[in-house]
Amino acid sequence: MILNPIRRFVNNINVRDKLFIAFVLVVFAPVVIVGGYLTNELRNQAIAEAEEQVAMNMERVKERTLEILKVPIYISNNIRLDYQLENILNKNYESTFQLISDYWEYDNFQEYIRTYHSEISNLRFYVDNPNLINDWEIIPASAHIKEKNWFKTALENGGAIQWNYIRDETKSNEKYLSLVRKIDFSAYKTSGVLVINVNSKTLKTILSQESSMTMLVDGQNNIIASNSEEQIGHKLDRVTDMEEVLKGDTGIFHDTKSKEPRRIFVQNVPLDALNKLFIISIIEDQEIVKNAHQFGKMGTILMSITILVAVILIYILAKLFSTRIILLSKQISNVSKGDFNMRINIDGKDEIGQLANDLDQMVINTKNLLQKIEKSNRQKALLEKKQSEIKFKMLASQINPHFLFNCLESIRMEAHFKGETEIAEVVKLLGKLMRNNLEVSEGRVELQKEVDVTKWYLDIQKFRYEDRLNYYFNIEPSTEKLLIPPLIIQPLVENSVIHGLEDVRNGGEVRISTKLKDNRLFITVSDDGTGISRKRLIEISRTLSDNEDQQGVRIGLRNVYQRLKLVCGEDSELKIESEEGKGTTVSLSIFLGVGGENIVESDGRG
Repeated sequence: MILNPIRRFVNNINVRDKLFIAFVLVVFAPVVIVGGYLTNELRNQAIAEAEEQVAMNMERVKERTLEILKVPIYISNNIRLDYQLENILNKNYESTFQLISDYWEYDNFQEYIRTYHSEISNLRFYVDNPNLINDWEIIPASAHIKEKNWFKTALENGGAIQWNYIRDETKSNEKYLSLVRKIDFSAYKTSGVLVINVNSKTLKTILSQESSMTMLVDGQNNIIASNSEEQIGHKLDRVTDMEEVLKGDTGIFHDTKSKEPRRIFVQNVPLDALNKLFIISIIEDQEIVKNAHQFGKMGTILMSITILVAVILIYILAKLFSTRIILLSKQISNVSKGDFNMRINIDGKDEIGQLANDLDQMVINTKNLLQKIEKSNRQKALLEKKQSEIKFKMLASQINPHFLFNCLESIRMEAHFKGETEIAEVVKLLGKLMRNNLEVSEGRVELQKEVDVTKWYLDIQKFRYEDRLNYYFNIEPSTEKLLIPPLIIQPLVENSVIHGLEDVRNGGEVRISTKLKDNRLFITVSDDGTGISRKRLIEISRTLSDNEDQQGVRIGLRNVYQRLKLVCGEDSELKIESEEGKGTTVSLSIFLGVGGENIVESDGRG
């Protein structure tokens, strides 16, 4: 209840003043009150962002390092299945020539180095077979090598992968981060140790892109790679003496005992191996705080500038906003008075512009809808008038229906008693056809009933033309229960018989088919009669939609076409195809609409 007077007061303030009040309450006052707090938060945020940036950098280094390390793992998996290498290492050679020949033919190691030269720098395989020759790729394991911890560990742990920072006697005894793995040859019940050197230059290149000191360290605290050249090859305790870092803990550690307080970031490189690798990044607090102080000063300056610019922008925007609202209000007022001929033009693509565009489109749609309703009403009234005239003409020219039906029934019975069963059947069909035409309504009937009426008509004509007339029906079962306007098939068949086949000496045939496809009902009536000339076909197509009666298309095609458009919608179509001397095809296409709104399954009507 207390809020209602406040709400009414606010609603009575114009838009421009509301914007200024909102600016003072929401922007200016909070900035002045919490300016100091925001500056402090900005400092803390700068520190947090620096930590987050370091973490992101380390994550990037970790991902790129993993990409490098995946290559030696992939190669070692391939070598486990290298049967050519297995045969060479376990074969009893009778001559040195044969051994050298096999060495010469085997170039898989060199191919790996050529293909993955960015990731690896060397491969060598140690095997306990004194009959082999050391070619710096396949190396008989000496007693010195067998005493190495990495060699013993590899043999003791099956095919598990380990990463060691070891020397390569084939590369001037330099140290490399190396994949060490035991390779078993089950067929010979022997084994060997594979060593793949990781390319140190590539690791250095990855780390050199980082601004803070970043290192790759193994589980024995050996600094394998770093963007600080002098740290490579030394132990980690040369850089820090923090116990948590040296024992392999991960996370962010604050080293306050060093000359300059600093933060040490440690992340584990996730590897499925016996030992671990770590990425360590070190950044001094002074560097982080320096940026934070700078951000604080910039924040104060920017806040002052922002307030000044905001005052100017609020004034400009308020004026533009209120001007456009007033203009839109005037145009809406004109539309509300029934002026649908005006156009609503408001510049801009914001909510006001979009509202104006939507309103303008609504005015256009309303105007078009009114025009369509007016046109539909005119067409409906004209059709009702035409139907009334037709019914009047039929009533004016017909004899009393009961009298006529009684006469036809008497004629049928007389023909039946005299054995004229064919005549009796034709008279019966004629009576049914006349009764159907007299009782037809403006509603809809099932398609199957319309087909039955058409068949009655064709049977009567069959009696007249005998063998000169043949007809065929192809009705899809899925269309039998669909509701359609009455008397739209029989008039088309009548045109085919009268205008298409009557003047053909040898007669012909009429085909009626229906099908349901893509939510449309297709009805086709075709004959192989005289056809229609191209000039006459163009004339008929043009006069179908005329409101005035035209000679030759009176209650037939034009009546079917106009009733189809009115009852089933503008999407419905009547198409005539004909070739003189070969026949005519008339096709009806009726759109069912969304959910079958134009044609629905029979509900018992008709």
